[in-house]
Amino acid sequence: MKISARNQIKGKVISVDHGPISGKVAIDIGGGNVLVSHITEDAVKELDIKVGDEVVALIKSSSIIVGK
Repeated sequence: MKISARNQIKGKVISVDHGPISGKVAIDIGGGNVLVSHITEDAVKELDIKVGDEVVALIKSSSIIVGK
């Protein structure tokens, strides 16, 4: 599968918090850095995401919002 997202960060899942609609997945990406993603609970279940899994976070620049 080819995708347009160029920001691909490998890491290991360190926690998964399940919710009724979305799940929160924390990924250790090294160097003391943790990336947290909120994805649908259906996606968490379909991908069978669990602590210890090696994953790739794909970041599409048009979807990142930063505020201060």
